[in-house]
Amino acid sequence: MSDLRPVLATHSGKFHCDEVLAYAVLRLALGLRAAGADHSLVRTRDAAAIEAADIVWDVGSVFDADRNRFDHHQRGAPCREDGTPYSAAGLVWRAYGERAVAALLPAGGALAGPVAQRIDETMIRRVDEIDNGVSAHGPVKTDTLGLSRLVEDFNPAWDAPDANGPGAGDAQFMLAAEMVTGVLERRVAAVHAVFAAESEVLAAHAAGADARILVLERGMPWKNVIFNHDLPVLLAISPASNGNWMVDTVPPEPGSFAQRLPLPEAWAGLQNAELAAVSGVADAVFVHVRRFVGAARSKAGALALANIALGVAAGAQAAG
Repeated sequence: MSDLRPVLATHSGKFHCDEVLAYAVLRLALGLRAAGADHSLVRTRDAAAIEAADIVWDVGSVFDADRNRFDHHQRGAPCREDGTPYSAAGLVWRAYGERAVAALLPAGGALAGPVAQRIDETMIRRVDEIDNGVSAHGPVKTDTLGLSRLVEDFNPAWDAPDANGPGAGDAQFMLAAEMVTGVLERRVAAVHAVFAAESEVLAAHAAGADARILVLERGMPWKNVIFNHDLPVLLAISPASNGNWMVDTVPPEPGSFAQRLPLPEAWAGLQNAELAAVSGVADAVFVHVRRFVGAARSKAGALALANIALGVAAGAQAAG
């Protein structure tokens, strides 16, 4: 690759999410800021220009990671282990994804590998499936509000003044790339937060007086840790941004709206003094009418609500 102002190339014309996402990944991984400043972006189908470029993706009919060639349209293009074909984004992510993630993480980027793998599983693979129209998990449907569709909406309309010509779509490609870069940055931050929280959640659970109650000293992602480690947690306590302390129930499985242990039915929909009178917790604030969350003004109050809820459930079970 050229030491000065590397040339990056993809195809001209209508663009899709995979080549836009690949460009965003390359910019992050290589520390590139803006086309024309520290690198050149060429959108072309000219064979000579493609051959001369330092990095090429989604065009050129060649996959060779050692030569920075990342096309997936030719016969024999790589597939994932389950047979799902890679898109240009998937191929570029395989080579540069971890570097892109590391560039967005705090110094050291110790979690870059796991974060990159999770994003590949939950985001990049989906782009591969939509771009190729093939999935190992059944028919591929494009979400009208999904990333792939949002990127395609950046293309000039068929009757727009700039819809045709040698530079058609170039400016819109850059706008789409900025949008995708922002999405990727936020996704990396969110996934990193999940991994970073895991050790704290496990430590808090180990230190707790009751394995059924998880007490956290600050808000953080905790539900996936419970599922991933099969913890027997029924209720989780953590501070909210408004100063209250929340009592959250735990669903029986990821994505479920049910609860392993709903808060007591007698508390449903009550607030403040009325809830305090019924529950016996002086600083109780509310319990949702669906009984999946409640709150108190103090940590002690939230813990009291949780312990009373466990006692009510135990009494009901014994009576039944």
